[in-house]
Amino acid sequence: MLATQSDPAVRHDLIERLSDARRRTDDLFAVVRHDSLYERPIAERHRIVFYIGHVEAFDWNLFRERVLGLESFHPEFDRLFAFGIDPVGGGLPTDRPSDWPSIAAVHEYVRKIRAVLDEKLGEALTDSVPPGPNGFPLSTLLNVAIEHRLMHAETLAYMLHQLPVAKKLPQPEGESIVGAPVVQRSVMIPEGEVTLGISRESVTFGWDNEFEENTTNVPAFSIDQYKVTNGQYLEFIAAGGYEERGFWSVDDWAWKSEQGISHPAFWNREGDQWLYRTMFNDVPLPLDWPVYVSQAEAKAFATWTGKSLPTEAEWQRAAYGTPEGDERAFPWGAIQPNAAYGNFDFERWDPVPVNGFSQGQSAFGVHGMLGNGWEWTSSEFAPFPGFEPYPFYPGYSANFFDGKHFVIKGGSARTAACMLRRSFRNWFQAHYQYVYTGFRCVSRLSST
Repeated sequence: MLATQSDPAVRHDLIERLSDARRRTDDLFAVVRHDSLYERPIAERHRIVFYIGHVEAFDWNLFRERVLGLESFHPEFDRLFAFGIDPVGGGLPTDRPSDWPSIAAVHEYVRKIRAVLDEKLGEALTDSVPPGPNGFPLSTLLNVAIEHRLMHAETLAYMLHQLPVAKKLPQPEGESIVGAPVVQRSVMIPEGEVTLGISRESVTFGWDNEFEENTTNVPAFSIDQYKVTNGQYLEFIAAGGYEERGFWSVDDWAWKSEQGISHPAFWNREGDQWLYRTMFNDVPLPLDWPVYVSQAEAKAFATWTGKSLPTEAEWQRAAYGTPEGDERAFPWGAIQPNAAYGNFDFERWDPVPVNGFSQGQSAFGVHGMLGNGWEWTSSEFAPFPGFEPYPFYPGYSANFFDGKHFVIKGGSARTAACMLRRSFRNWFQAHYQYVYTGFRCVSRLSST
């Protein structure tokens, strides 16, 4: 019999997962030297201190009144740490370090929240599951809290990636992988149906934008077998790709020119050599690693090659479809994600060669579609038919259905395994360079 999220064993497993997610964010903040916690590594983001309070304030604001009926012990901090900033979302923040509370005060706020939530959530789960807002079970809210925190474990990682190496404390790094030379080729994907989203009848947790399940037919196309590498992108730069206006849309060219963008954010030039900033070192550019760029840069490269970025449906079909017409839970099959199939679930701080995990290839022979870097699509982030916002978090997706955000799929080295499900959708604006997102290109068959 299939266990549901209301079963006691499942509910207590969620509490354990929340504790594990806390350890993930705690370990990440421990990477930053104590005197650098008020730094702002990315101009469009809050200072690091904000996120120490935010991941706790989110849990507190989610559970405190609507589920547990508790009074706030620090309303000012509840508001201060409630909301982050949408990158490229309308002007840069102008606050100063002195505008923020002391680290000691923030840590005390965190300690109190955890102590109260641990006690009260434990009591709530002992005998029954109290209904959440609009009848949502506590298990749904726990999944929201867990995945929200794990999302921040990833977004904080790419933010800290931009923090100068001297301001971080080196951590153990995952096993390095040396791949065979990358030979890029196109893989033909035949016409077929693809399933997007998840059914409301499913016992699997999903965010509001993952509902409702729908199918669409995808005409035949070809797609790069591997993500575009740093080496391939270096050829684009050497060919003058950043200087050729014809490769860029009007908006993308204006952004690139106004911001002085001339290379990926993870690259730095030192004399005649390109260096790549890993989390803890600057190293000679690894040519077989995936390139991480904004969607604008990915589109320009695709235009240079005479190709395009895939749609969300095309990407989904290449990743999960099969020649027989059915669909897999994961590109490689039904086995749950583990370290043999890709670079994900916090196994490493940095990418590996794009051909490093042959076991993770899809049924069509497309490699690396989960882990080692998200992948840009050309699809605007928009609701599926039947979309309904969660009443306890109405703006999670709906605030970004604005035509400026685009779907990314897959996952990176810092994406938790639970978010590698087929229906999961991520999104960013086209001019944001800092996320662990690469791409691959597609060619579509002529209809004539």
